[in-house]
Amino acid sequence: MSEELGKIQKPPVENFTAGRKLYFVPLIFSDPQLPLDISLKYSAYWDQVESQIANLEEKLGPVKYLFHELVQDSGAEALKSLEQIHSGSLSLLSSRMQKGASFEALEEEDVLTELMDWSRCLSLGLQNQRVYTQIYQSYIAVNDKRNESIAKKIDETLKGNESCIVIMGEGHHVKFPENIQVFYIAPPALDEIKRWAREQQAKEQAAHVHDENCEHGDCENETEGPG
Repeated sequence: MSEELGKIQKPPVENFTAGRKLYFVPLIFSDPQLPLDISLKYSAYWDQVESQIANLEEKLGPVKYLFHELVQDSGAEALKSLEQIHSGSLSLLSSRMQKGASFEALEEEDVLTELMDWSRCLSLGLQNQRVYTQIYQSYIAVNDKRNESIAKKIDETLKGNESCIVIMGEGHHVKFPENIQVFYIAPPALDEIKRWAREQQAKEQAAHVHDENCEHGDCENETEGPG
């Protein structure tokens, strides 16, 4: 039987044994207020991430380094910081540390805190356009500095044929070094969570539009009159 026309065959994972490897895991945050069925999807997500990385380790060797967005500490202190973030990634990384992986600080404290402060300023609902522009430009500048710092940290840490796990939000703009092979970890639960988030956002937007219409007297009377 001839090969299907246009079908692209993925090379075996074993072909990537040589060279530096980065397993990128999208960072998602859970919330105690989430419905039970959605909360279970978050738990399933991290279980599936664990399974996919374990499969890669079996073929390409154990992970050597661990990096996590918002974590400014290394080693055991990094795990303590992670407990406060409530990202769901604690079990994944602590189990790797027990196997010999090193948890490295990804963030520079001064840069991260400056970025967070500028972000808080932007969220205040500023009225003066000049002030807004100055704050926004400062935010962009320190964000670029942070991205460069993260890329440099990973590049200087990862050697030879070593591999690492990097857990960050998908919206990041970090440019990983070109000579590092990046494996994007995207288990099925991630799509389910994203779909649910989009649906929630659509509902909130519809409710907001409805409330605005009511404020302007354009709200339809939902109560039926006498028949």
